[in-house]
Amino acid sequence: MSLREAFDRGSARYDLMVALNPGYHRELRRAADALIERLARTPQNLMDLACGSGLSTRALVEAAPPGSRVLGIDASPGMLERARAKDWPVQVHFERGVAGRLNVQRWGTGSFDGVQACYLFRNIAQGRRDAALAEVFDLLRPGGWLCVQEYSVSGNSAARRVWDLVSHAVIIPLGVVIDRNPGLYRYLWRSVVDFDSVATFTDRLSRAGFVDVAHRTATGWQRGILHTFVARRPEEPR
Repeated sequence: MSLREAFDRGSARYDLMVALNPGYHRELRRAADALIERLARTPQNLMDLACGSGLSTRALVEAAPPGSRVLGIDASPGMLERARAKDWPVQVHFERGVAGRLNVQRWGTGSFDGVQACYLFRNIAQGRRDAALAEVFDLLRPGGWLCVQEYSVSGNSAARRVWDLVSHAVIIPLGVVIDRNPGLYRYLWRSVVDFDSVATFTDRLSRAGFVDVAHRTATGWQRGILHTFVARRPEEPR
């Protein structure tokens, strides 16, 4: 089963599974706020890259200035079906796309004020992560902002121990009982273990051309495990 197929299969119970994670929705909103507070308070053109079932999109819509346009992009048709079935303002739309293989010209180079990407980059093969960041860089207008929320435990032994414990004692067993899709949640555990360290990912952002790169970790049990990164595409030289 491919990763896309695993997410398609898990889409029906995805919202229930993540609702059992204390702080999940709070941290999504903190990420959305971190993006929006760096933008003007006028309506913005925003992308939610790897929107999944629309939970991150909801956080972005609620944080954004009224009248903002939000485009949700995801590789999983099953997740997109769940997202589209929810009630949205008329300015919210969803399309299928695969990060690292996006048709940037379809939406227009420099056409977005802000891009949010939650739980995306660890699902991209290491050799394609730089290409995916280059796509986001091209989609952003000069001065536009990227906000990434992602799990990372590499190089942090305490965070790794907590992640292993929670994964094997809670997340994977719940994936068996609730979703009957244990492969997806075993993949979740392994993808976090294998992902870039915080320092490696911030270096990626800088190499991609972003400036004002900053990072903070989550609160609660996810402290040191879940991280929010922000970065800005530089203004064009005058």
